[in-house]
Amino acid sequence: MRTVQGPIGFVGAGALTDALAGGLLAAGVPPERMWVCNRGHADRLERFRQVGLRATPSKADVADAADLLVLAVKPADAAAALDELRPSLRPRHRIVSCMAGISTAYVEAALGGQPRVVRAMPNIASAVRASATAISPGRYADGADIDAASALLQAVGEVVRVDEPLLDAVTALAGSGPAYVYCLVDAMVAAASDLGLPEPVAMQLALRTVAGAARLALETERRPADLRAAVSSPGGTTVAGVGVLEAGGFAALVAAALRRAAERSEELGRQWVQPPPG
Repeated sequence: MRTVQGPIGFVGAGALTDALAGGLLAAGVPPERMWVCNRGHADRLERFRQVGLRATPSKADVADAADLLVLAVKPADAAAALDELRPSLRPRHRIVSCMAGISTAYVEAALGGQPRVVRAMPNIASAVRASATAISPGRYADGADIDAASALLQAVGEVVRVDEPLLDAVTALAGSGPAYVYCLVDAMVAAASDLGLPEPVAMQLALRTVAGAARLALETERRPADLRAAVSSPGGTTVAGVGVLEAGGFAALVAAALRRAAERSEELGRQWVQPPPG
């Protein structure tokens, strides 16, 4: 894994910054090399100060201090944040944009000049260095910029590069995907509790089952369908349970969930990046 170089500035102090900063701290990045800004929510900034990060309400202060800027604001706040950041941008800056649905072209136009932007979609598992992240470079980003973005995000998980039009699908799969898993775990725990298992025991077993199944697929590189077949004895319990999922349209529901999340990512981009009338 490449080492994360230079000071890092986070624009936005929400859940994604929490996860990324926590993962970078766990990876050994010194807290004093990280800056966080947020226009409101002084309590959030104080939380970052308590773990050693530099926190300020000023985007200019963060831009002055950092070489790599991570844009981690909500799409609704993108235009205002970019407008405020623009006067402080310098040629040395590299931009990693983690704003759902916001294209590199929009970020480039909003910042002016030729900003070196790499768009990324990490997920909440960044906090435990287990994110599944996809990146895509903008028009002006070169190989060194892509390497810098990769180094940052590899510190908190795995990174793949995709063409930018595919990032809405990545958002639906990897960005929103942890929530789907948590829905499954909650449903498994509730059902197991109804069968008589104490809820704490059911939760531990469900979480370990999900984690173990994913680890087995990753480490053996076997197709999930093959692993499912390996645990499905004819006439056994697994076949009976999977049959209920199939009869209930499980695969179709998952497909519909990803499709709707991808559509919503596209909608957010259109909703918040339209130029003002006239």
